[in-house]
Parts: sequence; C-alpha cells; structure tokens
Amino acid sequence: MALADFCRILWRERELLELLLFKLEEEQLVLASGRARWLAHATREVEAVLDQIRDSERVRTLETDVVAMELGLAPGPSLIAIARTAPEPYAAMLLSHRDAFLTLTAEITELAQANRRLLHEGMVGLSEALAAVEEPAQTYGPAASRTLPRQSAGRLVDEAL
Repeated sequence: MALADFCRILWRERELLELLLFKLEEEQLVLASGRARWLAHATREVEAVLDQIRDSERVRTLETDVVAMELGLAPGPSLIAIARTAPEPYAAMLLSHRDAFLTLTAEITELAQANRRLLHEGMVGLSEALAAVEEPAQTYGPAASRTLPRQSAGRLVDEAL
C-alpha cells in the first residue's frame, strides 16, 4: 500500500527537520560564543541537512501523487486532504505528522531568525571595530591645532576582538 511508504517518507522528513533544528541550535551556540572559527563548519552542516530535506521533498512529491491516485484524489493534494481521505490508522498518523511539521517549521523559522540577528550584530560589531582601527586618530599639536598622527605610529589592538 502506498500509504505505508508515504508515512515512512514523512517520518524521514520529520527526522531531517529535527536534525535541522539541532544544527541551527549548534550554529546559534557558535554565534553566541563569538567563536567565529567554527561558524563555517556549522553553516556547512546546516546546508547539508537542507540538501537532504530538498531530496526528501522530491521523493515525497512523487509519492504524494501515487497516494492521491490510490485514494481517488486529484494530483498534488495537501497532507490534510490525504489525512481526511485515508483509512485509520493512517489518518491519525498523517495528522500527527502535519502537527509535527507545523511545530518544527515554527521552531526552525524562529531559530533561523535569531541566528540571522546574532550574525548581523556580530558583523556590525566587527565593522565598528575595524573602523576604529582604520580611522586615523586626531590629536592636538603644540600650537593647539589638530594634527593627524604620523603614518609610522603604532596602534593598540584589543586582541579579544
């Protein structure tokens, strides 16, 4: 029966969404810690899970049409439409998947937005720090006029940045 295969595909997508949520939390921990060294690795892991989700979505799309035909529905039905037409226990499983997808999607969206905010704040902080290092400081000379420091003057840099 196509419904059993369809449910297996949905379970796999749920697992992938949970993995994505985990990877986004890892990325957030890296961003919050200021350890930029690992940011590229964390981002690459997020992208790898997104690729797996895209592949799974393609498989699900094909299987959705098979299930739709089996249930007498038009091609491309929604998950809720399939659940309303499917016999038990599949109807309950499909509704459970739908609820889980809605919850996971909301959590992923919220976490991704928080990560973007952290990344933006880090970029702004870095830009301000670089601007402070690059701009020549003005000082006062013996005649009480503003002068720029000599080009050979050393600079103090806070290595914590």
